[in-house]
Amino acid sequence: MMSQAPVIACKNVWKLFGKDPEGYYARMPEGHGYDQIRADGYIAGVKDVSISVGRGEMLVIMGLSGSGKSTLVRCFSRLHDITGGTIEVEGQDIMSLSEKDLITLRRNKMGMVFQSFGLLPHRTVLDNVAFPLEMRGQDRHTRRDRAMEVIRLVGLEGREDYFPRELSGGQQQRVGIARSLAIEPDIWFLDEPFSALDPLIRREMQDEFLRLQAMLGKTIVFITHDFDEALRLADRIAIMKDGAVEQCDTPDQIVLNPATEYVRKFTEDIDKSRVVHASVLARADAHGEGAPVPARATIHDLAATLVSDQRDMIPVADGDRPLGALSRQEALRVLVGA
Repeated sequence: MMSQAPVIACKNVWKLFGKDPEGYYARMPEGHGYDQIRADGYIAGVKDVSISVGRGEMLVIMGLSGSGKSTLVRCFSRLHDITGGTIEVEGQDIMSLSEKDLITLRRNKMGMVFQSFGLLPHRTVLDNVAFPLEMRGQDRHTRRDRAMEVIRLVGLEGREDYFPRELSGGQQQRVGIARSLAIEPDIWFLDEPFSALDPLIRREMQDEFLRLQAMLGKTIVFITHDFDEALRLADRIAIMKDGAVEQCDTPDQIVLNPATEYVRKFTEDIDKSRVVHASVLARADAHGEGAPVPARATIHDLAATLVSDQRDMIPVADGDRPLGALSRQEALRVLVGA
């Protein structure tokens, strides 16, 4: 989970595409909407976004095709130069960095994984994973040792001499993940890394990803168009539409309190009981008698207790730390989808 100091902080960020985006941005009337901007011959890839990512946090950015999610993440790493606003990474304004310093930041701090894998077909798994270390100028022995370390980490030991064509889609994606981890990045950008995979393999890769994050504690920005995937992986979810962030909050709050009609449509078919945790329904000023339920238990996990328990207020605790109590009736409403 994230700490207080953000690793990435962006404020009022705009990315406009068109003939003269900087000039248009300078004279653009305040409050100009997406359709008005488009009518003027420009596209707002990112529209006045302010968002931060804490150390160790997994922020999932989601939205439909064309919503701006990939454009925003490319702005985070300055693969796109922003038109307006500021982006800081580890306290540095990335727009002020020289090309040399920007390359150093990317090579030493950032790992990137994309949907297309981007593996080099003429190189083995080992050489693909070692490639970014080769670009750093590391000697062959050091980079191969590090490559084997991350190959083992992602479960591909024994396949280090295979070529990409000899691997399944899921295995190829593991190679992409291993390659991005080889440089030991502090920040990990993943752009729909599992969307090309079959559903079963996709679920396995999500499990693998959660395992790796539990071990490594990276700061992660993960892009998806799959709301179920976002709910499963995220500490927080940012939902985008037309270049703007409609809502950024925890999965629990997104499904319980959608901020806009657009967000509500994403949540309407979700089984809220499998997302909402006891800690979210707990009221600090409320008290209950008897044994507490775990804070991290979902309402679905507590179904049997909620049906059979006769207490109006049920205590909630995070280990030995009491968090208050939840209303059994409120929890039952979440359970039945009311």
